[in-house]
Amino acid sequence: MEQDDWIAHLTEVRKRLILVAGWFIATLCAGLYISPSILRFIKSRPSAAHIEWNVFSFTDGILIYMKCALLVALLFTLPVLLHQAWAFVRPGLTSREARSTWPYIPAAFGLFVTGMAFSYWVVFPMMLRFMKKMNQSIGATETYGIDRYFAFLFDIVFPMAVAFELPVVMLFLTRIGLLSPSRIKATRKYAYLGLAITGSCISPPDMVSHLSVTVPLILLFELSVFVANRQWVAIRRSASNI
Repeated sequence: MEQDDWIAHLTEVRKRLILVAGWFIATLCAGLYISPSILRFIKSRPSAAHIEWNVFSFTDGILIYMKCALLVALLFTLPVLLHQAWAFVRPGLTSREARSTWPYIPAAFGLFVTGMAFSYWVVFPMMLRFMKKMNQSIGATETYGIDRYFAFLFDIVFPMAVAFELPVVMLFLTRIGLLSPSRIKATRKYAYLGLAITGSCISPPDMVSHLSVTVPLILLFELSVFVANRQWVAIRRSASNI
């Protein structure tokens, strides 16, 4: 019987992975179609309008084109992947647990997109202006390759997008009992230090830029703490009523 259960579970995992893979291929095709428009949009933004995208090999253009399409596919496959993971464990959850965990999927996707938008519209232009000033201050001739431009962009955008997943992570850890208000209180100062270090790593080394990145991260952390504490109280109250 146990072997039959394992086979049934593996079959279900296979079906769900095939569904995710099919959706990934579909969004990849869509990404290949819209990538030129996305790249032209990025090039038209004020932060890039005065920067010439040079290519230093025949493959630079096609590689950026493919990377853009791949990122589009990964972004829009993320909610499908999360939903399929939730649907797989759904039979083992109670109705209440299923209802309470379902919002994590759109919340995780929404926060990831919000983090990408914040880092692209706020943090990346600041970093770009700072780096250009530094290069000009030493008399360097500015010749930027398209591959280095996008590598620099991705190095800033994606760490911030991942950092914006903090509320979902804290809520999940609270839900499964690994976090409690007392533990959060005990680690708050270390969290502040970590967020300050993260902010300094992905922002220019001036006070205004550093605060413009670190303060939103700290506010996001405090919002996460508030919601996690509310959830902890609700869980304790629910347990006491059983």
